[in-house]
Amino acid sequence: MTLKNSKAFLIQFACFFITISIAAQSDGWTISTTDNQNYTGIVSANGRIGILPSSKIFETDKIILNNVYDKESPLGVSRILLGMNFGNLDLYINNIKLTNENISNWKQTLNMKEASFTTTFSYNSIAEISYTVYALRNVPYSGYIDFEVTATKDIDLKVVGKIQTPTEYLQPLSTFRVLKDLETTMPILQTVAKSRLGKHTVGTSATFIWHDINSTRENQRPELVHTKLSEYDNQLSFEKKVFKEKKYKFAWTAAQCSTQDFFDPQSESERFVIFNLLTPRKDLLYQHTNLWTDLWKGDIIIEGDLQSQLDVRLALYHLYAFSRGDSDLSIAPMGLSSQNYNGHIFWDTELWMYPPLLVLNQDIARSLVNYRSDRLDVAKRKAINFGYKGAMFPWESDDTGEEATPAWALTGTFEHHITADIGIAFWNYYRVTKDKKWLQERGYPLLKEVADYWVSRSTKNSDGSYSIKNVVGANEFAPNVDDNAFTNGSAITCLRYASVAATKIGITPNKTWNEVADKIIIHKFKDGTTKEHSKYSGDRIKQADVNLLSYPLDIITDKETILKDLKYYELKLAEEGPAMAQSVFAVIYARLGDAENAFRLFKRSYEPNKRPPFGALAEAATSNNPYFATGAGGMLQTVIFGFGGLYLTDNGIIQKNPILPKTWKKLTITGVGIDKKTYVID
Repeated sequence: MTLKNSKAFLIQFACFFITISIAAQSDGWTISTTDNQNYTGIVSANGRIGILPSSKIFETDKIILNNVYDKESPLGVSRILLGMNFGNLDLYINNIKLTNENISNWKQTLNMKEASFTTTFSYNSIAEISYTVYALRNVPYSGYIDFEVTATKDIDLKVVGKIQTPTEYLQPLSTFRVLKDLETTMPILQTVAKSRLGKHTVGTSATFIWHDINSTRENQRPELVHTKLSEYDNQLSFEKKVFKEKKYKFAWTAAQCSTQDFFDPQSESERFVIFNLLTPRKDLLYQHTNLWTDLWKGDIIIEGDLQSQLDVRLALYHLYAFSRGDSDLSIAPMGLSSQNYNGHIFWDTELWMYPPLLVLNQDIARSLVNYRSDRLDVAKRKAINFGYKGAMFPWESDDTGEEATPAWALTGTFEHHITADIGIAFWNYYRVTKDKKWLQERGYPLLKEVADYWVSRSTKNSDGSYSIKNVVGANEFAPNVDDNAFTNGSAITCLRYASVAATKIGITPNKTWNEVADKIIIHKFKDGTTKEHSKYSGDRIKQADVNLLSYPLDIITDKETILKDLKYYELKLAEEGPAMAQSVFAVIYARLGDAENAFRLFKRSYEPNKRPPFGALAEAATSNNPYFATGAGGMLQTVIFGFGGLYLTDNGIIQKNPILPKTWKKLTITGVGIDKKTYVID
């Protein structure tokens, strides 16, 4: 991918990891802040929608819809949709609108265990206010904001809920209706509009909920007032007198659907809101938290280093929040936190985010690989169109599976290792799950096509060796080179895996696969250090490339060469490069038994990238584009496959030579593999 960094962030964040202000709770599950300056929020997400909070009370920065794309411009590529914002509310006490300027004791808390995000504050010594945002895991197209107002004096309360439609949407229609079935009345605020270039219809519905009344009886509900400031700003409000020492509880819930997933998104969004309206709060939120409890059966527990525990758990929280085991969808580099990189799917998933999820949650891992097999036919057409055989996957993928990289970016036309990365992920899924039915139906059909691609993509040299020419490698600073180390190494690995997969299901593999794999060139300097490509002469690099041949590919296995490559290429890393290179180096050092260098590079892989006040990860030390899920995947790999000593093998997940940093007393990894094993490293 192409980094969009600014040197301006370098000075601002160079020492961030030293000065970050996080109030960490001792349970290792919550992160709190009372500092709303220089603020980057933590998204609440459920794999379908992402709700990014703001430091400003009652405001939501943005809402992101997963796998819902329209073109960014008439001549542009696809871009993930910015959803209608249902998270901005107004609250008035005694006719005064509450803002950050007239409140005190502001505090926000992320509870990773329950996937809740709570804001609390005081107003003028007469009220205490708390509200908690949920992206409901159980009702995945909806959000839920739970409010509690405690009056210390009698107050007059007014609350305004809104559906605010971004101006890029077309032809919005905003309404308010009270639906009725017998004695049950269901007030629904709704906006329906076309996406920016008309590809999709998006429908958003919302309503208020009162927990302490029977919501089926209209005369117990405050009177609702509909105000339509414009078709782009649809509002619903109520007023209530709250007496001294009383608590007033209510919620605001909304659902957002599109024609990407529903034939009738308007009606479906209504049904989800009605479900939330008429399901008791206790039951609705129990279902949400219970699903997160299931997710956290796959967990990483660090004793002796609370900050590392919080950092690692925040990374895992994001990977869980950005994915679903029932979706057959993948994860973009920024997950559901922003529209960065247009929400497209890169190698970031297969090489960086997927391995930790494969170890800890095979349901989610299956969705990630199924996303690719669902688009296999499109990849086969791409191979034909470029003169190759088999399947050729796009560097940037969207809902269609066609190439979604902007045409000006050479990565889209020449960064081909993505096809091998996908094949490797497929074989690793079988290695962990031993699901032969999946291998027959999805795994091997894809592996066969990507192996055929690499045979056709390779060029036979006069000495009988094979080259892969004219590619962009993992180090995108070196475009259009021959025999890029990682591209060649991943092709070798994928070809060999395809042969083993064929044998597993009783098919005779194409003998050419191993013949080509055995003769693809990996170039070396005279001293034995691996060359990044055929003409590499020491230029700086964007990210790890050669070192990936040691981990995760296991092509370079002798310690002498591994160390030469580590020491040589660490010095070549560009400061503005993404975080994953240090993660790779850290895993390798840990596997070599060098805990000191492993921990140094583990911290270097993410600490300079943390942004206040919660520690959201940016892509690089010099950028400000959180949340970078790819970096989260890298740091988790350091813990699982480095310190934890876990390996993906043809015999499943095994452990070899775990090692701990000096500051860690114990590392526990739970829910590993299909048997949900627990590994404890003292």
